[in-house]
Amino acid sequence: VQLQASGGGLVQAGGSLRLSCAASGNIFASNDAAWYRQTPGNQRELVAAMWIDGTRYYRQSVKGRFAISRDDAKNTLALQMNSLKPEDTAVYYCNSARGGNVYWGQGTLVTVSS
Repeated sequence: VQLQASGGGLVQAGGSLRLSCAASGNIFASNDAAWYRQTPGNQRELVAAMWIDGTRYYRQSVKGRFAISRDDAKNTLALQMNSLKPEDTAVYYCNSARGGNVYWGQGTLVTVSS
């Protein structure tokens, strides 16, 4: 299974971006899925997750601004990011995991200018 992330770019503070992650197989319906982000010199951090039962988790700093969703028919995972802040600047990675199998996308860069 391969994951392909896209949708990153340069946006001004307050703007929006929508990240998308396409899977080569139908995994999001049967796996937990998540978006992580990483900045230089820091560990990758969990931004948002969607468990297999549909339950969602958001890190505190993005609550109310980001929304994770999946489309099982299209094998895609999305992250809608609104009211972006400069501190949201990072490389964003999509992830899917279940039963010891972990899959990562290649990362997409989000840059938020002040």
